[in-house]
Amino acid sequence: MKHLDNIQTLYFIGIGGIGMSALARYCKLKGYNVLGYDRTESDITETLEKEDISVSFIDSVEEISKNSFDKGKTLVVSTPAVKHNNILSWFQENEYNIVKRAALLGEVTKNTFCLAVAGTHGKTTTSAILGHLLAETGMAVTAFLGGIAENYNSNFISNGTLITVVEADEFDRSFMQLRPDIACITSMDPDHLDIYGDVSEFEKTFKDFARLVPEKDHLLHKKGLSLSGKTVAIEETADYEAQNVRIEDGGYVFNLKTPTRTLEDLRFYLPGKHNLHNAVTALGMAILAGSPTRRLPEALQSFKGVQRRFSYKIKTDNLVLIDDYAHHPTELNALHQAVAEMYPNESKLIVFQPHLFSRTKDFAEGFAESLSKFDEIILLDIYPAREEPMEGITSKWLLEKIDSDKKSLVSKEDLPIVIEQSNCKVKVMAGAGDIGVEVNKVKKYLEHEA
Repeated sequence: MKHLDNIQTLYFIGIGGIGMSALARYCKLKGYNVLGYDRTESDITETLEKEDISVSFIDSVEEISKNSFDKGKTLVVSTPAVKHNNILSWFQENEYNIVKRAALLGEVTKNTFCLAVAGTHGKTTTSAILGHLLAETGMAVTAFLGGIAENYNSNFISNGTLITVVEADEFDRSFMQLRPDIACITSMDPDHLDIYGDVSEFEKTFKDFARLVPEKDHLLHKKGLSLSGKTVAIEETADYEAQNVRIEDGGYVFNLKTPTRTLEDLRFYLPGKHNLHNAVTALGMAILAGSPTRRLPEALQSFKGVQRRFSYKIKTDNLVLIDDYAHHPTELNALHQAVAEMYPNESKLIVFQPHLFSRTKDFAEGFAESLSKFDEIILLDIYPAREEPMEGITSKWLLEKIDSDKKSLVSKEDLPIVIEQSNCKVKVMAGAGDIGVEVNKVKKYLEHEA
C-alpha cells in the first residue's frame, strides 16, 4: 500500500470518530503502532484504549511532543470532522505525511475484493447487514462500519481480509477514493449542499461513483434512480425484489427474488420498509460476492441491528422509547413509517435535534412536513458540528414552520421532565448530533433511575 510503505506509526486526529476508529483498529490488527487524539472521551475511545491504542484528549503541541515520531515512518490521518487543531497544525508545519481518512481507506481496500455501500440514507445499516451476512456464511471479510453493530458490539467486523465492506461516504466526495468491485446506491436524495453547491452536481458525483464499478451488473440501486445496473425494490418489479411481504412476530417475512432464483420465507427483525430495502440490497450484494445462498436465511434472521437505528431503549406495555439517527427529512419520513407500522393505534412523540445549520436551512420545509406527521414535536437546539451559526437559522425558526398544536422548543436540562409529562406512549428521539447522550439520560429518568 503506497501510503503505508515504510510506515510503522499511524496517528489519527479524531480517532474517536465512528469511521476513524474502525480504520485505527484495523491498522492495529495489521501490526502498526496506532495512537491518536480526540476531543472527548467516549465508549469508542474507551474500547480503543482497551485494545492498547493510546488516545490523548489534550490538543496541545506540548502533549504531542511527548512522543518521538520518526517523520519517515509516521503517517498522520485526518478527517474533515476536525478542522482546526493544534496537533494537526504541528504535523503540517513539520511537514509530516498527512492523508485524509478516505484516502487511507481507499488504499487499504484496493487490494481486496471491495464491496462499497453508497447513498444518502441507509449506508450504515446496509453495510452492517452485509458484513454480518458475509461473516455468518463463512466469507473472509473485514467490514468498516459507521455505527455499532449489535451482534458484535463494534463498528468493525474482522473475519478475514480477502473481502472488505465499506461505507462509500458522499461527504467531501470521499467515495471517489474507492475502487469497488461490487457497489450499491441506496438513495440519492440531496444532502451536503454546502459542499456540492447544487443538486445537479450532487447527483453527477453519485453517477461518477457508479462508473467506478467495473461491471454494471455489480451495481445495485434503488429502483427509480437514473443509473445503470440492477434495481432493488419492495413488492415492485425489480432485479432484486422483496415479494409477499408480511409482518409476523414483530418482524418481516418475505420472499427474495433475484435474477437467477427465489429464496422463500426469509425473516428480518428491523422495523421499517427502509430497513427491509436495506436488507434486500445487502442480500443481493452478498449473493454477487459468492455467499452461499443456503446459509443466508439463518444469517439474516440473526441480525440484531445497529445502535441508534430504530433502537429500543424502553419497550413495555405502557411505554416505548426509541433512539434513531435520522437527520434528514427522508429519514424522518422512514422513521415515522416504521413507528406507524409497528404502533398504528398509539400516539407518537418525536424529540428532534437538527444537525447542521446548512442542512436545516436547505431542507427546512421538508423537516417541517416530516415532523408534522408526529402527534407531538419537541425540538432541541441545532447541533452545529463543523459549522458556525447562520443568522436567522435556529430551531425556533424551524419550529414556526411545523404544522402542529403540540410543538415546543426544550432545553436539554428540561427534556426528561417534558418527555415524562407527555401522554404519548411511543416516544422517539432522533438526530445525528449528541442527542444519543440525552437518550440515555431520558431512559434513566423515565425508569426512575436518575
